[in-house]
Amino acid sequence: MGIVLKGGMIITASDSYKADIYIEGEKIQAIGNDFTSDEIIDVSGCYIFPGAIDCHTHFALETMGTITADDFATGTKAAIIGGTTAIIDYATQYKGESLLTALDKQFKKAVNCYCDFGFHMGITDWNESTGYEMERLMILGVTSFKLYMAYKNSLQVDDGVIYQALKKSKDISGLVTVHCENGDIINELVKEAISEKHLFPIYHAKTRPDIVEKEAISRVLTISELTGASIYIVHLSTNMGLESIIDAKRRGVNVFVETCPQYLLLDDSLYFSEGEKYIMSPPLRKIEDNIALWKGLSNNLIDTVATDHCSFNYNGQKNCDHNFSKIPNGAPGVEHRLALMYTYGVMKNRITLNQLVSYLSTNPAKIFGLFPNKGTIAVGSDADIVVYDPNVKNVISAKNQNQNVDYTPYEGFEKMGLVKYTFLRGRMIVKDEQLVENEPLGKYIYRKPFKGGM
Repeated sequence: MGIVLKGGMIITASDSYKADIYIEGEKIQAIGNDFTSDEIIDVSGCYIFPGAIDCHTHFALETMGTITADDFATGTKAAIIGGTTAIIDYATQYKGESLLTALDKQFKKAVNCYCDFGFHMGITDWNESTGYEMERLMILGVTSFKLYMAYKNSLQVDDGVIYQALKKSKDISGLVTVHCENGDIINELVKEAISEKHLFPIYHAKTRPDIVEKEAISRVLTISELTGASIYIVHLSTNMGLESIIDAKRRGVNVFVETCPQYLLLDDSLYFSEGEKYIMSPPLRKIEDNIALWKGLSNNLIDTVATDHCSFNYNGQKNCDHNFSKIPNGAPGVEHRLALMYTYGVMKNRITLNQLVSYLSTNPAKIFGLFPNKGTIAVGSDADIVVYDPNVKNVISAKNQNQNVDYTPYEGFEKMGLVKYTFLRGRMIVKDEQLVENEPLGKYIYRKPFKGGM
């Protein structure tokens, strides 16, 4: 017989109601009352969420002569302990490499995963075979692609590639995600700062001002409008960028938008104290931008909250060079997303419980071809379930985290709630934020083609 979760409050993107859940095998078999089972778990006083989906991570990423502190094993372990049962990581094609070769390399990295996983494919080199390879990737379950408008001379693509990729994605029912910063302007601003001996971390933010995000967003939305293709903007960080997106939505552009906890909870004042920890792209912004993005979430103008988890140790990786342009970009966050968004979103009345589920689970599942197997609590869905006890208070600290990195940007942040249980496809993996299943059981997810989103 299966498992019954009894007495909890089920929260989906649209409903909140008290009922029991009957799990057998990998699926939710029934929702109701008075189930019998060999194993009944009392979850009274707790919320029952669908497992969270982090649709933007970078594990085992090699960049700037180093590699991230978290590989797929440590990163997915931290994810599932924090209530995330699926991640979509970014594979990257490098210059002269085929997309299929890049995917093969990523599969070899993605070993010992504790939660389910899928891939986006970063395209940095367009040639006569790229469109055909995109078709092949769709068959393999990689149904979304990544373009960079920043990182000149390495990842950045030009507008012609963006145009070609958007046209192709529309033809094959794929979805293009875009990192929106004007890399050419950033490159010039960085050169100017270095020539003037402005090397402190704050110049990372000064050389990537909000207007370069706005410009890139406006430009890519214009290309999207021209092609008629849908588009997904990753890690939105500015009010100016959000305003451009709102304007495009009014014109009928089918644009989906992601932001991250760092752009909701942190600001650029942090660059003046151990500022190397906060070098990420886009950089931290002003408090006014934090406020605008929370308002965007409150008004359903932003679709997802991911982490862009890209962890480098402060000691030995981030603090080794006193030149902001030489410090690896990225910060950890995959473990703390659910708790942060509950504590500073729901508890501060910025978003509702249903919106929490939408942004962390249901919307990512719908946009990226996982729904309804994942992203909701429903009969027939995967039994990816988080039981969240809202009555436990704690403090986030690097000393008690599971991420394989020596700091957290949320050091000292209050945390309301505890991941009481995490189930992955019907198996209890986590109890009281401790692993009870030490075998990595994560599976690769073959994602469905893009069908227009939500």
